[in-house]
Amino acid sequence: MKAIPVEQAVGTVLCHDITRIVPGQTKDRAFRRGHIVTSEDIPVLLDIGKANLYVYDLEDGFVHEDDAANRLAIAASGRNVMLSEPKEGKVTLSASCDGLLYIDVPGLMKLNGLEDVSFGTIHTHQFVKRGRDLAGTRVVPLAVPGTLLQQAENICSDYWPLVQVVPLRSAKIGVVTTGSEVYSGRIKDGFGPVLRKKFSELGSEVVDQVFVSDDVEMTVNAIYSLVEQGADMIAVTGGMSVDPDDQTPAAIRKTGAKIIAYGAPTFPGAMFLLANLGSVPIVGLPGCVMYHKASIFDLTIPRILAGERIERQDIVALAHGGFCESCPTCRYPVCGFGKP
Repeated sequence: MKAIPVEQAVGTVLCHDITRIVPGQTKDRAFRRGHIVTSEDIPVLLDIGKANLYVYDLEDGFVHEDDAANRLAIAASGRNVMLSEPKEGKVTLSASCDGLLYIDVPGLMKLNGLEDVSFGTIHTHQFVKRGRDLAGTRVVPLAVPGTLLQQAENICSDYWPLVQVVPLRSAKIGVVTTGSEVYSGRIKDGFGPVLRKKFSELGSEVVDQVFVSDDVEMTVNAIYSLVEQGADMIAVTGGMSVDPDDQTPAAIRKTGAKIIAYGAPTFPGAMFLLANLGSVPIVGLPGCVMYHKASIFDLTIPRILAGERIERQDIVALAHGGFCESCPTCRYPVCGFGKP
């Protein structure tokens, strides 16, 4: 690669995209990398401020920014990640299916520790829809030594995959709705329809919903019944606070399930409970799940459906980013809630 005056560039091959900016109107690509410069191009190039051009010198041992970005993206990508074509030196990584996003954060930090390498992502552990942009990568100069790219690829190999999307399994969900006021018919259940919609959006199905009073034994028996029916997960609603009549946590404990966490450092969602009855996860869902677009449900259930076995330290880690700001217009998941 070498720089030459634009007037001397006729017949040479551009080694980078050239951008034209019209303030307040457009920013687009005027010339694509690989374009062979013609005499008609010279006035246009001068008009957009290009007195000199970089053209190919294929014997200098350097890698062009487009090729470098492509190599970085390929080296970092795991399952269900698709790549854009390089544009102005950058490649964008996006999801090729719905699923849970995993970013290897230590590997990402080490990769960006290399001088002239830039690789930025959205936060890990998000449920993402197909087509959502996940990351972008490029090198800083127009060209970098091939040895630098080899270093970067070695890091990606050590931490592979740096970026991947794991599809959620389609689970059969059993719902136990507690509360004498709902069981007796005094008030209409509002939780069931919400959960059916939320689980459906994640690719799972509520196969049965059992209504019980605030009686511990009734709740225990309902949980056992749903497990025997083949439910892959049990969601228990109602009775999660500290009022004397709220017996749901006691009932879940009485099933013999191992309690992972009761209480989460998230708002909304502080009264969340997570337990495992053998291989079947049980989640005690506080009332906020019914009313808030984003809550503890959205931070934990996709991870469980992705096959992750959540431990107490994972719940504790939600503290950083676990406070919802209750924006007038909720933009979740494009916000900081639940992001470390």
